[in-house]
Amino acid sequence: MVILMLYYRVTPTMNLLMLPFMVVLTALLALGVGMWMSALNVKYRDIRYALPFAIQLLMFATPIIYPSSMVPAPWKHILIVNPLAGIIEGYRSALFGMPFHWTSLWISVAITLGLLVYSAFYFKSTERTFADIV
Repeated sequence: MVILMLYYRVTPTMNLLMLPFMVVLTALLALGVGMWMSALNVKYRDIRYALPFAIQLLMFATPIIYPSSMVPAPWKHILIVNPLAGIIEGYRSALFGMPFHWTSLWISVAITLGLLVYSAFYFKSTERTFADIV
C-alpha cells in the first residue's frame, strides 16, 4: 500500500490515525459474527452450508468494490444498517484523506458492539449444551 501511495503521489493525512481504530472495529465485528455463527453451527448443522452463500451475498451488499456514493439515495438507509459498510467507508476515509461519514461510522460501532455483546451472551448460554449436542 505504501509503495502504491508513493507511486501515485498520495500524501498521508491526519485521517491515517484512525486506521488502528478501524482495524480493531473490524476485528470486533468478525469476533461477534464468528462467536454467534459458531454457536449456531453446533445447534443447526446447516449453518455450515448456508454461511458461504450468506457471506457472498453480503459482499455484494457491502460497498467494497464500489463506493457508497454509487448507491441511490432511497437505498442508503438500508446500506447504513450493514455495519461493514460504515467500516469500509472509514477505511477509505482514513487511507485516502476523504472526509469521514461519522453517522454511518457511529452506527457501525453501535451495531458491532451490540452484536458482540449479544453473541457473547448467546454463546455463553448455549455453551453448556455443546457437549450434549456434539
